[in-house]
Amino acid sequence: MDRLRLSSRVIFAAVIGLMTLILTACPQERSVAQIQRDPARYANKEVGIRGTVVSSWGALGTGMYEVDDGTGRIWVMSQNYGVPGKGARIGVAGTIVPTLSFGGRSFATVLRETRRRHGD
Repeated sequence: MDRLRLSSRVIFAAVIGLMTLILTACPQERSVAQIQRDPARYANKEVGIRGTVVSSWGALGTGMYEVDDGTGRIWVMSQNYGVPGKGARIGVAGTIVPTLSFGGRSFATVLRETRRRHGD
């Protein structure tokens, strides 16, 4: 009986530990509308978005692309991840930069890409 309780506690602790690890490793998914409504709230924090690439430009793995998630559009700055083509469905995580100038252009709120999941 004591072995059963001990085993149950060990399993429970392992499950809690695993869930904590999984939840802290994943950025909070937000809609573009949420981010655009209050960019200061998400400034320098990692968030995730999903959507369709509607515009892109870049060279040698660096550039910008615009993602539309159905609630709005946001520019994503990509360094070392490549720039997906127009029409690509993607999930991307990154940190929010309230104002960014890149390549001689000014962008209001930008997601600086830290990792990407292709497809949805």
